[in-house]
Amino acid sequence: MKLLSSQPIGIFDSGVGGLTVAHAIRQLLPQESIIYFGDTAHLPYGDKSAKSIIYYSKKITGFLIKKKCKTILVACNTASALAFTDLVNFFDKKIQLVNVIDPVTKYIGKSNYKKIGVIGTKGTINSGAYEKALKKNNAEYEVLSLATPLFVPMIEEGFIYDDISNAIIRSYLSDKSMKNIETLILGCTHYPIIKNQITKFFNFNIDVIDSGRIVAEFLKSILTERNLLNTGKSQKDQFYISDFTPFFEKIAKMFFEDAINLKKIDFWN
Repeated sequence: MKLLSSQPIGIFDSGVGGLTVAHAIRQLLPQESIIYFGDTAHLPYGDKSAKSIIYYSKKITGFLIKKKCKTILVACNTASALAFTDLVNFFDKKIQLVNVIDPVTKYIGKSNYKKIGVIGTKGTINSGAYEKALKKNNAEYEVLSLATPLFVPMIEEGFIYDDISNAIIRSYLSDKSMKNIETLILGCTHYPIIKNQITKFFNFNIDVIDSGRIVAEFLKSILTERNLLNTGKSQKDQFYISDFTPFFEKIAKMFFEDAINLKKIDFWN
């Protein structure tokens, strides 16, 4: 299939988390158009089976291909960990696929960190995807992983910057496995929304890494290599969800100042 630079970038996540990456892409590549899909009907992905996540990811990827996206970013760490290989095999040569784990682990590989913390959903942490990718770059890394499953529903329900979220953050990050880490990877694209609170918990003494800018830079390099960077005028971004949730539009407006026209679409049956 012949791809044009003017075609949009497809991005999907289980909910609002992928908007953190979409926002970074919008800042770095303002001329690009974005089609975003938040699978709010099935969030959070972190406690779903691999089979279910693969199914959801294939359906959404198929939808974004039909929308004529030139590349598709799997902006969900759980889907990146559990479904990405299946997506690449299933949609072989039909579309360029990018995940959010590889760019971050390659970025870490350029650093001098030795003790690395990773937090994410149960699905991401149990998959061991970050640890495997990091140790592939450097077998000497000490990787400490911690599942923080309440973060996603907490954020999706709008509990941010308040006593409830601070208590949950403190409860998780007080775990002894997080002691003396040099850097912390936010292994879920929802987590940058509470990055300031997480950084504050560590008294601003460690580097807290979210994937947004790193993935945006990685995507730019891929589009450049394939001569697919849009040099013309961008089209209006499109936002789709599989179910309306109380806080999706509110949180979306934190990242995109323009009025967002959310469209609900159901293609599961």
